[in-house]
Amino acid sequence: ESSLHLPAPKDVMIYSYNFRSLLRWSPVKVDRGLVLYTVHFKTGAYNQWEEINCTRIAQTECNFPWSLKERCWTVVLRVRAELGQMTSDWVKTEPFVAERNTIIGPPKVNSVTVSSDSLLISVTPPFRSEAGDLLQYHVSYWENTTSTTEKEIKMSNTVFKITDLKELTLYCFRIQVELRTHLDPQLLGLQSAPECYRTTIS
Repeated sequence: ESSLHLPAPKDVMIYSYNFRSLLRWSPVKVDRGLVLYTVHFKTGAYNQWEEINCTRIAQTECNFPWSLKERCWTVVLRVRAELGQMTSDWVKTEPFVAERNTIIGPPKVNSVTVSSDSLLISVTPPFRSEAGDLLQYHVSYWENTTSTTEKEIKMSNTVFKITDLKELTLYCFRIQVELRTHLDPQLLGLQSAPECYRTTIS
C-alpha cells in the first residue's frame, strides 16, 4: 500500500507581487522516474475544485490563470505529486485574497526636477490600476546631514512637489504606495531606494 503513495509536495506557498500571483512548492524526490504535479483551485464563492492550466506538469510552480485575476476573490489552491499510477496527498494553501496578500513594489521614479527650494517628482505606479483604485504616495524626505529628521507628505497625484527646501542642500527621498480599498488595514507597498538631489541656488 505504502509503495503506491508518493510523498506530498512541501513548502507549498502562493507568491504574489504587484497582483501577479503563482503557486510554488519544493520538488518531490524519488529514486527513479519523473514526478509530475497537478494543481487545482477553488474560490470562496464556488466550493468546487477545478483544474487550472497546470495538470501533470514537471515544473514546481504554476501561474494563476487569467480567470483568477479578480483581486477581491478568496482563492484556495491545492497541489499533488504524480508518478505513473502513484499519487501523493493533496496539499492545500491558506485562503488567498490578492488585494490583502499581494506584495506591492515601489513606484518607478520617472524624473526629478530640481529648483532652489523644491523637488518636482514624477512617478509611475507599480501596477496597472483598475477602476476604483485609490492610490496614495507616501513620500519620506530628509536633509542629508548627520542629524536626519524625516518628514512625510502624502499625495494622490503621480506628479508632486516637495517644497520649502533650503538652497544648495542635498535632500534624499523615498516613496511607497498605499492602495486604499474597502479593506482595513490598507495595503502598503515596499519603499523605493533612496534618491538624493542637491537644490540649486536662487
